[in-house]
Amino acid sequence: MSRHTARPRIPRWAVAVPLSILLVLGAAQAWASSRTSDGPTSGSTSSQHGRAPSLLSRLTSAITGRSRREDGTTGDGGSDSTTGTSATTGAHDAAAAAGTHRSDAQQHRQQQHQQQQAQQAQQAQPNPNCTLVVPPAPLTAAGLATPYRLKGSGGQGACHEADTAQAAFVEATVLDPATGALSVYHPLVVDDGSRPAAAPVTPQLPAGAVVGVWFGFNGTTLTLDGDRAGCVNGTPGSPFGQFADCGAAPFFAAANASVAAGRTAVPALGTAADGKPCPTTRDFAVVDQDQSDNLATSYRVLDDGRVAQDAVANRGLGGTVLTNASDNGLLDAFVDPALGCHPMTAPDLGDGGRAVPSLALNELQAAAHQGDPVALVPANDPMVLAGDAPSRAKLTLYRLGVDQSPAASSDGAAYCRSLVAVAPARLQADKARFAAAPSPDPAAANSLFTFLAQRLQTSFQNLKCGDLGVGKPPVTVQQDGDKAVAATIG
Repeated sequence: MSRHTARPRIPRWAVAVPLSILLVLGAAQAWASSRTSDGPTSGSTSSQHGRAPSLLSRLTSAITGRSRREDGTTGDGGSDSTTGTSATTGAHDAAAAAGTHRSDAQQHRQQQHQQQQAQQAQQAQPNPNCTLVVPPAPLTAAGLATPYRLKGSGGQGACHEADTAQAAFVEATVLDPATGALSVYHPLVVDDGSRPAAAPVTPQLPAGAVVGVWFGFNGTTLTLDGDRAGCVNGTPGSPFGQFADCGAAPFFAAANASVAAGRTAVPALGTAADGKPCPTTRDFAVVDQDQSDNLATSYRVLDDGRVAQDAVANRGLGGTVLTNASDNGLLDAFVDPALGCHPMTAPDLGDGGRAVPSLALNELQAAAHQGDPVALVPANDPMVLAGDAPSRAKLTLYRLGVDQSPAASSDGAAYCRSLVAVAPARLQADKARFAAAPSPDPAAANSLFTFLAQRLQTSFQNLKCGDLGVGKPPVTVQQDGDKAVAATIG
């Protein structure tokens, strides 16, 4: 039924019955008038403007007025050309006011509904930008063992570490300046206001330890907050995106000095199954548009959303392993095994000394042994742009965070030319090996080969190599929906 149902009309008998009463009252009124025909007494209710309304007229007005208000006619059922019009006009005004009120209410409800829909859509789409709160003294043993806290940025909703699209990762590499020994530790990340599924292990650091901390992120932009002294997140107002570090430049300065002094040994690359040197993070055969970013760190996520370090001691907690979509993880866990290679490793201080790789170890090995052409973070890397423009300052900060020399130029075309010259040839040479290897992301590609081919195609586009005069993409990818299923090189 419509919510605007008409009000029922007053029956004629409901008006006619009181008229008999009015006849009696009329006679009484006439008798009263005859008693006061000589004029009002001092106690009368007359005013200087005339006699006060009689009882009869007041009752008649009350009854007939009600009739007009209810059914729009006079009390005797006829039309009243004067008072009827006035009553009808008043009714119309009241109806218009009520309609306006209903219209305002409907508009308000519609706005509320739209706001609710927007909030639901926002909740359905995870916030791509998150803030990571750095604990006090992050380069000390206590700071490393204190969980970082993840929260939303920009008023676009919360961030949750258990959400693979919002997960942040932290990794530390430690140098013993006395012996040159290196070790690795993985600080934990938890949701802001939550507790870890298991208390993090407090690392035992050597005296005078030099510590560097690096960050990875599966979303779009990660912003550091908290104790950020010595941390680099980009330039003011322009964060890198998925990368940041704390104490990286001092760590690499100390580590390189230790390597030069012979205290720290960096293993040789070895020879891959294809007869070529094993690749590094600076090999054009495996780089992408934003090389040297993200980590090999993993965490353990329980069914209730709590997070723990992915240590052997925590395997009994159950849950799933959460990983960072990274260049370092791709090289260490997928490309190297497919080619029979092994990355540089060091003991994990949070997992009983288990040998693990790290971003810093990958960069130290690449700096020591990568042959020409050497891939260094280019000026057209999206993470070092300020808006859409190259930023020498931002590029230099990023390079120092991954043990690379400051940029001498902003020429992105040279990077594109080397990418096209090296990557397609090795991808074709190792097609069978990569096709037999698992995909890092089964939803995006059906094998390591198609994953790398798709990555190369995307890198060419994101670096805008075509706009820099470097021809067309060196690979064509065939897809089934959003999934790469085949690729042609050349």
